[in-house]
Amino acid sequence: MSRRKDYYYFRARKEGYRSRAAYKLKEIATRFDIFRGVNAVLDLCCSPGGWLQVAKEYLGDKGVVIGVDLSEIERMNGVIFIKGDIQDEKIVHEILRVTNKVDLVLSDCSPKVSGIWSLDHERQLQLARASLSIAKMLLREGGSLVLKVFQGAGYESLLDEVRLSFKKVYTTKPSASRKQSAEMYVVAKYFKGKEKP
Repeated sequence: MSRRKDYYYFRARKEGYRSRAAYKLKEIATRFDIFRGVNAVLDLCCSPGGWLQVAKEYLGDKGVVIGVDLSEIERMNGVIFIKGDIQDEKIVHEILRVTNKVDLVLSDCSPKVSGIWSLDHERQLQLARASLSIAKMLLREGGSLVLKVFQGAGYESLLDEVRLSFKKVYTTKPSASRKQSAEMYVVAKYFKGKEKP
């Protein structure tokens, strides 16, 4: 289905969301109640900002919403943006300047697609692992993680890594995900404990 005929693409434009991905997070939030009791959200690979918009809707003016990306994003009221690479160890220290803990980490990371599946899959797994590493350093005990992962070699081993750090781990494919896409979302709840950066 072309983008011009994509239901979620048109819906996002009509409702003012920066990307169709906003509806993926909305569905995950409704199904898994990930925003309950959340006061600080960290969104990794946040450009163009659709997930930031959804997080801001849930938290309102009372919470902290932080976005990190290599690409600049259009300014968003009430959102703190950090330009940086999530695979750079220094990024954790940049985030710590804003807050020393977060309740929810979001990661909708995708690599720049080369068209070579094995390469793209490996790069996406690297981004997912970098996101998991950051979550383990910055989440409060009991916090949650939403992580995009491409299915394929390495998918199950990554799930096992997530299960080591969280008490409940679910996988889901929101209706706004394209049917032909290999993406899955890991929803991990009740973080067992924080690792020191």
